[in-house]
Amino acid sequence: MTRNRYQIGNIVTGCVTGIEKYGIFVGLDNYYSGLIHISEISDSFVRNINDYVNIGETIKVKILDFNNNDFHVKLSIKDIDYRINKRKRTKIIETSNGFSSLEKNLEFWMQRKEVEILNKQGQKNVKSLK
Repeated sequence: MTRNRYQIGNIVTGCVTGIEKYGIFVGLDNYYSGLIHISEISDSFVRNINDYVNIGETIKVKILDFNNNDFHVKLSIKDIDYRINKRKRTKIIETSNGFSSLEKNLEFWMQRKEVEILNKQGQKNVKSLK
């Protein structure tokens, strides 16, 4: 069962499920979840936790302690390379068309949306008359 899976000092993967001012919540599996306290994020001052992780991101975490009765784990990302999929920046390549597609289609898109809105309003008015 899952209880023997985690040992103090192990580095495992988890999914960031929440971010609060005091730390990061991480789901490890169907049973265990943990908290990375703000003091376990970096040796430096952490001004904004969102600069380190995003909700839904899969990261590596180090197990500091765990409680098998509550299925809670104390975690850390301090001093480990916690990123699994580092974001790669891609250069935006400007095309020769520029905004011409937008300029060409904008009026049509606006008219189509207006008709859609009017149709929805008409359906609501018909229902209210019944």
